[in-house]
Amino acid sequence: MKRLLTVLPLLLIGGLVVKMVTASSEEAAGAEYSRAAHYNAGDGFKNTDPNFAENGKLFPILFRYVTEKRVDVAPRQKIPLSILSAEHLEQLPKDSDTVIRLGHSSVFLNIGGKKWLIDPVFSERASPFSFLGPKRFHPTPISLEDLPDIDGVLISHDHYDHLDEASIKSLARSVKHFIVPMGVDRHLLKWKVPAENIQVLDWWESAKIQNIQITATPAQHFSGRNMLDKNKTLWASYVIETPDNTLFFSGDSGYFSGFKDIGERFGPFALTMIEAGAYDKDWSSIHMTPEQSLQAHKDLGGAHMMPIHNGTFDLAFHSWYEPLQRISALAKQGGVSLLTPIMGQVITLNNIPTTLAWWEEDAGTVKQTLTQAEAL
Repeated sequence: MKRLLTVLPLLLIGGLVVKMVTASSEEAAGAEYSRAAHYNAGDGFKNTDPNFAENGKLFPILFRYVTEKRVDVAPRQKIPLSILSAEHLEQLPKDSDTVIRLGHSSVFLNIGGKKWLIDPVFSERASPFSFLGPKRFHPTPISLEDLPDIDGVLISHDHYDHLDEASIKSLARSVKHFIVPMGVDRHLLKWKVPAENIQVLDWWESAKIQNIQITATPAQHFSGRNMLDKNKTLWASYVIETPDNTLFFSGDSGYFSGFKDIGERFGPFALTMIEAGAYDKDWSSIHMTPEQSLQAHKDLGGAHMMPIHNGTFDLAFHSWYEPLQRISALAKQGGVSLLTPIMGQVITLNNIPTTLAWWEEDAGTVKQTLTQAEAL
């Protein structure tokens, strides 16, 4: 019973929900989303790749979670962190783009001299409940309260491990730019984000915020925060163009032909931030295996790849470290430049630092080695 209670919120955030629709929500959304070819009033938003086949049946997956033996679902030792402060982030060079992994798919960007957050999740659990559901393996390297002024927030979709109500409510007090896919603005409006601070994008639409251009691009996933709203909001990946670099953020996605399309339109990319974690045979169309993640990076024409969507929450049947082990071995085999920073480590794009296999060592050894490498 304990395992079942733990996994129920996970099924919500992973999208393995029963498809139920209310007439009122359909009527409200129809006119607003009519410009999107990948939306219809009966089914909501949809994936458009001709090879897409929906999978992820609820009850067989529930049965697996209750009965299947799992190994190393969480770290036995503390995950190493590089602790950050507002002063540290304020002192990052304004003439060099920097990227900092905060955990799971949450990323801090110092780009074009501006500070952005992608999919900020600072809560202890990725869940609709504060008392159960996937719990963090580690704290964030910096708290919400200690963040410097943030210029903008980018949201990929509305699952709980990417759209965190408490984090958005806190950031809404000072952040002036929120960029979200179609429909996600409804959540933000409910949480008192001013409408004038929200920009809503369909796939291939762009927003120019000062010297940063952000384009929402397709992903192969789905959406929903409860059993009544599946696919009522859009999911997206993003192309982020700064004065000096072009970056890619995958959000959540299965592997599909869209990565080649994005690469042809916007590549090559200085850095791709691509999901590599929480994959499984029972939801293979909506999350990538490490092999597929690496292929997506190649399709995009990326120079460096940073795997995300791992190392923070238990969201699948594999061990917590397996995605990082597999993607590292594959990247080495394929001659791909892979960046695996510890959470909080600063990645400066014009001077790529050393990153380590931190999931294989104890925290003390990793931090000492990292300090020595940064001093060289």
